[in-house]
Amino acid sequence: MPATATDNAIDSVSVLSEDSRRRMFTFIRRARRAVTRDEAAASVGISRKLAAFHLDKLVDAGLLRARYETPGGIRKVGRQPKVYEPTDAQIIVSIPDRRHELLADLLLDAVLTEGADENAAQAAMRTAEQRGRLLGEAARVETRPGRLGPERGLTACERLLDRYGYEPVRETPTRLRLRNCPFHPLAAKAPDLVCGMNQAFLSGYLSGLQVNGVQAVLAPEPGECCVRLGPSDTDREEQNHSH
Repeated sequence: MPATATDNAIDSVSVLSEDSRRRMFTFIRRARRAVTRDEAAASVGISRKLAAFHLDKLVDAGLLRARYETPGGIRKVGRQPKVYEPTDAQIIVSIPDRRHELLADLLLDAVLTEGADENAAQAAMRTAEQRGRLLGEAARVETRPGRLGPERGLTACERLLDRYGYEPVRETPTRLRLRNCPFHPLAAKAPDLVCGMNQAFLSGYLSGLQVNGVQAVLAPEPGECCVRLGPSDTDREEQNHSH
């Protein structure tokens, strides 16, 4: 199975669990310039050889990048020293998964685009639905799934739901329960707003992905996501008429 973002983040954090390594990483991040092996070693008082070992571990974890450069830009005879600088990697580890940055981003979009004919909550629902729809459309272009009925549609949805920390569980072939709320504990603070945005986001995704016969409905359960994906009302009515 491919490593998830959480797996990668946990690996990066475990690399930083060693004290000298973590202190060197902090020193290099704060230097705001490329740092040599000797400087990194001196910053924590260890040998150059041991520093090289730790620096390579940080490079392997994607926390630092290495290149060859002459400090001060003056070319000297002989090999250029290896220098290290931080990458743009951001590490967030949360178990269970939390996506407060997504919620903040949607709310920021809502504030920046709020129309004269809508209030803040309406703008938040609109931006959540639009974001979900864009993600669904992008997934459809990427995977080219053809027509998606309920069963294949929910299977296609599971990828995004996994990626965003919802912990999807298939209750029946056409019903998906989401075991984790990525917006907890903020959802508990403003359930109408956050759960409404969550439903709008997932409804938008279903729409963008063009999943037929499935809808995102509010079905709160303690400790779980407030939304469940299941058969749409029209499908349920047809099933009832056929019995």
